[in-house]
Amino acid sequence: MLKIAFHPIYKHPLPEGHRFPMEKYDLLPKQLLYEGTCTEANFFEPEIPSDEFILKAHDKQYVKDLYNLNIEPRAARKIGFPLSDVLVNRERMITDGTIKACDFALKNGIAMNIAGGTHHAYSNRGEAFCMLNDQAVGAHYLLSKAEINKILIVDLDVHQGNGTAEIFKDDDRVFTFSMHGKSNYPFKKETSNLDIALPNNCDDATFLNELKNTLPRLLDEVQPDFIFYLCGVDILASDKLGKLGCTKEGCKERDRYVLQTCFENNIPVECSMGGGYSKDIKIIIDAHANTFRLGQHIFF
Repeated sequence: MLKIAFHPIYKHPLPEGHRFPMEKYDLLPKQLLYEGTCTEANFFEPEIPSDEFILKAHDKQYVKDLYNLNIEPRAARKIGFPLSDVLVNRERMITDGTIKACDFALKNGIAMNIAGGTHHAYSNRGEAFCMLNDQAVGAHYLLSKAEINKILIVDLDVHQGNGTAEIFKDDDRVFTFSMHGKSNYPFKKETSNLDIALPNNCDDATFLNELKNTLPRLLDEVQPDFIFYLCGVDILASDKLGKLGCTKEGCKERDRYVLQTCFENNIPVECSMGGGYSKDIKIIIDAHANTFRLGQHIFF
């Protein structure tokens, strides 16, 4: 059975007019239930995790300051959300959702998180709606297990996974691959193990050709025991914060290709949703829902 991390805390109240579409975390599971892609049995609720693996990805002082809401104002502004205890607990629970999804993926081949993909969180700071890097924490959790020696992170959000690249820059157990918009945030890029920077208005064919020419080669070179897939839908032409030109059908084909590749190669995969900022919330929900629909179709 496809297992999906979700908790009502994922939908966090924000000031009116805030550009982050927090309502998607409420609407997406409702859509999956309404259309019959999922039942209640597919969902599990994360909890506040222990700090054991969070502290392997993040600085102890940063984590302490974050929990105590002791982030200095300039750094807090870079996070982009008004800081509160509830917000920080939300981030911790999203991270726990990814940790627990790792175990479900090892058992079932795939597991997913309705939220997550917080790839702009560095070891010592948060940025751009990200405070704890859920997939980086999940990777450290997996590396504590004897059967996991090599991990591949496939980050196909429109924005580079700068925090993830920084966290694993000196760790050859984790290979970071980011394919993103060249002229988009972050404007100062970090160095992933592999970065592919795409031009503005990049269309479906260009995006998919790059992906299909790259992923099989990485599987051969990296020989991963586990894949983290960050499947942001901000690659869409309609996205307010993206600059690429992909269609919803192209985004769906991207997901199909990645998930089919994982399935055919018998590599467990955890999917975190990442960004999506189209003006029409229905476009965001449908594009994200495609990822879950494909997960069900391919693996079950």
